[in-house]
Amino acid sequence: MGTTPREQWSGRAAFVLATVASAVGLGNIWRFSYVAGENGGGAFLLAYLVAVAVLGLPLMVAEFALGRRARADIVSAYAFEMSSPRWAWAGWLAVGSALLILSYYAVIAGWAWRYFATYVTGAGIGSGRETLAAHFAGFLASPQTVAWQLLVLALATAVVLAGVRSGIERVARTVMPLLAIIVVALAAYSLTLGGARAGLGFLFEPDFTALARPQVWLAAFGQAFFSLGVGVGTLATYGSYAPGEARLARSALLVAGIDTSFALVAGLAIFPAVFAFGLDPAHGPALAFVTLPQVFAVMPAGAWVGLAFFALLAFAALSPTIALIEVPVAALMKARGWSRRRTALAVSGVAFVAGVPSALSDGALASLRPLGVGVLEAIDRLASNLLLPAGGLCVALAVGWAWPRAHAVAAATLSPGLHASAWRGLLRVVVPTVLAVVFAGSALMG
Repeated sequence: MGTTPREQWSGRAAFVLATVASAVGLGNIWRFSYVAGENGGGAFLLAYLVAVAVLGLPLMVAEFALGRRARADIVSAYAFEMSSPRWAWAGWLAVGSALLILSYYAVIAGWAWRYFATYVTGAGIGSGRETLAAHFAGFLASPQTVAWQLLVLALATAVVLAGVRSGIERVARTVMPLLAIIVVALAAYSLTLGGARAGLGFLFEPDFTALARPQVWLAAFGQAFFSLGVGVGTLATYGSYAPGEARLARSALLVAGIDTSFALVAGLAIFPAVFAFGLDPAHGPALAFVTLPQVFAVMPAGAWVGLAFFALLAFAALSPTIALIEVPVAALMKARGWSRRRTALAVSGVAFVAGVPSALSDGALASLRPLGVGVLEAIDRLASNLLLPAGGLCVALAVGWAWPRAHAVAAATLSPGLHASAWRGLLRVVVPTVLAVVFAGSALMG
């Protein structure tokens, strides 16, 4: 086993900022927008806020507590806190989930970096929907997707190699303020466009009848998991680097609040522009890569707006990629006694090889259709509908049931009383019940 002292964030603010950076990414901008567009806008937003409150926040606090009390990776944290090595399997499930998600997340991040590069160089991608759709499809069918996936993994690995403070924290301090400035500026510009009122109505005026559709709730809870990074070991790993003075419940509330605000402001940047030009917000994953470039092609200063948007998307994708690498790196450094360099390179190499089928899912491997869909979509479904909820259930059962109440409340830095009882009740009853419904609903809907 290695004897290198465990690193820590430089302070509570750095802990919160780094965790926010790990959460704010493609899930807030690309995924939130298209899932909201497909599920009724305002109705989905309402369901999403409920999901964050009753599922996301309790699990965030619990996962933070697991990591910081053990001062260890997710695998060691489970084994230490539950006083049984048998719980280590839950940690390895999180590590495996992080690797699997990393394998295809880097592919989608590569799409964002490629479009960012296209706008930087001023290379034309067309203007009409058919032209833009053909351009996007042509890109996805080409082997260059593998090169962009490799670029993203190389950038993220370089940060992980630099360590917790010098790498991950430093990037978070640089990137997050930049992302905030870009997304606010884009939202402010989008709101000046004619017809923006329709976009605001779509996002903030819910059709309450849509809440009777189970799919809206399933999408909302799946988005909450994906966006907050619950159940994949990131929060426990980052929590293990938290300084002793950090109040975990307050930190979780800050992270969830900033993460959700980012998604809302991104929605303000996207939907008013889409409606202002009479386009359909329910275009699914192609919303960012086909529909929005269509808007940029005809709006005033559209080339600059497009450049800013894809800069936002590209750099927002980087920190979550870093976090997904750090989870298995931290676990394997402890389990194998390897150096950070050796472990990070090994993890990234495995993720790259595992991600190549996703990168080629619309190209050379288009005929491969597990679950009746492309490889990338099949892995996304597996992660979103099964692995992330399973990871969240492990956290809820471990902290809510296996961990003595006094230990759990103290580790979460909660004072005994109403708040601690409510948190414990959510973990023991509400979260497992909701996750059981999510599992059942996902199985029924395929």
